[in-house]
Amino acid sequence: MKLRQTVQAIFWILIYLGLTLAPLFFMLAGPRPEGREFWRELSVALGFCGLAMMALQFALTARFKTVKAPYGSDIVYYFHKQVSLVAFVLILAHPLMLFLFDPQTLSLLNVFEAPWRARAAVTATLALIALVVISVWRKKLKIEYNRWRIWHGLLATAAVALAMVHITLVGHYVDGTLKRLLWVGYGLFFVGMLAWVRLIKPLILLRKPWEVVSVTGQPGNSWSLRLKPVGHNGFRYQPGQFAWITAWNSPFSDSEHPFSLSSSAEDQKTIEFTIKELGDFTSTIKNMQPGQRVYVDGAYGSFSVDRHDHARNFVFVAGGIGITPVLSMLRTLADRGDQRKLILLYANKNREGVAFSEELENLRERLNLQVVHVLENPPEGWSGERGFINRAMLERYLPADRARNATEIFICGPKPMMDAVEKALVDAGVFLGDFHSERFDMV
Repeated sequence: MKLRQTVQAIFWILIYLGLTLAPLFFMLAGPRPEGREFWRELSVALGFCGLAMMALQFALTARFKTVKAPYGSDIVYYFHKQVSLVAFVLILAHPLMLFLFDPQTLSLLNVFEAPWRARAAVTATLALIALVVISVWRKKLKIEYNRWRIWHGLLATAAVALAMVHITLVGHYVDGTLKRLLWVGYGLFFVGMLAWVRLIKPLILLRKPWEVVSVTGQPGNSWSLRLKPVGHNGFRYQPGQFAWITAWNSPFSDSEHPFSLSSSAEDQKTIEFTIKELGDFTSTIKNMQPGQRVYVDGAYGSFSVDRHDHARNFVFVAGGIGITPVLSMLRTLADRGDQRKLILLYANKNREGVAFSEELENLRERLNLQVVHVLENPPEGWSGERGFINRAMLERYLPADRARNATEIFICGPKPMMDAVEKALVDAGVFLGDFHSERFDMV
């Protein structure tokens, strides 16, 4: 499985690089327009590459399972965030180089007197700057998630569309048939991505609704939401994956939220999510009623034991609500009768906040499972682990066999805990490819 995933990953990387560099190759094809200096051509080349990267961003966030499968959604979203900054720098370098080497071009910033090609470029750049600002500093600016998603989409669409208008009006690099076909292709790709995300995908979800079966309270101010498909067979998924839920709205509302599945992947009749009450949407979960319609887009993610059939042992490190995808994997392994060695280190602030404690005890009887509870504030007489998970604690419980691919480690929980555990594993000499993290905060 790992070989196939590696081949798929390399294939999509090559496709991405080819599409990013294609405008540059087409720009270099044919004679260069007379009177244009090297630095001007270099600035255009950087702008072209940046624009191609911006257009491809729509594909990265369109949730094509084939594209995301080799990497996992969290990696793709992280790449989306980082490459956006690279594209921003490349695009911004285009006008800055023009201003530096030819100060007269500064007059193009006067949108009241400048030609329309310049007006389109200035407006596209302002939209791009606004996009970066609200994305990088969303939390500091206290922009609500759904509102940010709407503005994110509008500003990105405006930036790319106006940049295309700018290229067309300049005309230097759309004067040949092949060059025109290239930019028409990018334009159609751009429109196609918008149609898929805003029209086709919501229509598909609308035709496959789900229904609330039950809502059950859990320790730690969490709720288990069980759903069943209505008029369809649901979907197959790997334990540990996540899906996007739309409730109280239609799939066209752009108000969906990602949550890890906590149910067994062997249960083909219902699915379950366990959601901690943290914000506006999560605080509404407890108010859902049996029979209520919701919409589910899934499943996504690479955080799953099913991607590591070769492993002889599995170690799970969970903190708080991070137990959710781990529970899905444990439930699935139990339903399959899997008897490989399993170790769970489960960290919580106190005993009262430990979710699924009784079920974990029952799973020990069905699995070859060792459960290690770690409490930050343990009660009197507590004989288990206390404090925070560190290198010394990990080395007490990790299997002695540290050979590559022998033991796969899954980490999910609060960001500080995950960062500390990842560093501890590296310091302990664990191979980077043998531990895997699921981060809930993808934006």
